[in-house]
Amino acid sequence: MRGRALASVVLVAALGSTAVVPRTVAAHALAPSLFQVRETGSGRVEVLWRTPVAGVPDAELRPVFPPDCRPLGQPVVRRAEAALVARWEIDCGPPGLVGKTLRDGRSVRAVLTAERPSFLVPERESRIEVARSYSLLGIEHILTGPDHLLFVLGLLLLIAEWRLLLWTLTSFTLGHSVTLSLAALGFVHVPPGPVEVGIAASIVVLGVELARDPAASPSRLQRRPWGMAATFGLLHGLGFAGALAAAGLPDGEIPLALFSFNLGIEIGQLTFVVAAIALGIAVGPLLAARGAIRRRVPAYVIGSLAAFWVFERLAAML
Repeated sequence: MRGRALASVVLVAALGSTAVVPRTVAAHALAPSLFQVRETGSGRVEVLWRTPVAGVPDAELRPVFPPDCRPLGQPVVRRAEAALVARWEIDCGPPGLVGKTLRDGRSVRAVLTAERPSFLVPERESRIEVARSYSLLGIEHILTGPDHLLFVLGLLLLIAEWRLLLWTLTSFTLGHSVTLSLAALGFVHVPPGPVEVGIAASIVVLGVELARDPAASPSRLQRRPWGMAATFGLLHGLGFAGALAAAGLPDGEIPLALFSFNLGIEIGQLTFVVAAIALGIAVGPLLAARGAIRRRVPAYVIGSLAAFWVFERLAAML
């Protein structure tokens, strides 16, 4: 019954995945931009605006300054991997930035969204706000990343025994937590293009395992899924780090922001797993007599989408 419930959830969720990805098969709907300002004295402010080349469709983002701030010269724009980076200087007069004095060396950062499009510089930065913002960013990233979710779905279908599933998901968590931390702290740097191709390829491998004849002898990956999950988790962690790098880390609160972002990813992943299993248990009886469909459809959906992502991302690198 456990295996049937897991298989049913993956069938329903995999079919649902095809409904939420038709407009764009890009792996991450989350494409954060980074807006950074630094006061240099006498009302002058250095501005950095980093935005992904492939941004969110129908979303035009641009920084808006207070009316009394005027630009000093034209922005200098350069390409940095998958983003455009612009730097320029503005003059906001002797009072400086709204809110207002930051020449005491403090660094203030916030995550802005469509629901919260503006930011007022506070008197003092709140650690609670840093934790809240980066936790929400982590949750949003995992829940808007169909490639990561499909990998988790594949693990749910591959493993019928609950204890082994728990160890496998834990291994995946440990794997991506390690590389996320190392990459975010600057100890590891891998170009995003190969990482995204590798993530898609890891899902292809999982899809092949799902399509195997259940009557055949178990493969090495099926016997030790926790090893596969930990290895591929290292790769997925580099993808998580790319999103965090695009958002940036706040000076003086890097450990807190990194921990909160990783915690948000785990909360989002756990929420998805619990919801998926609950859905599978609910619809399992409806698919009890369709064992072949319940096994094959998710395998082919997951494998086909992943294969498409591999070719799409390879093409984007050319």
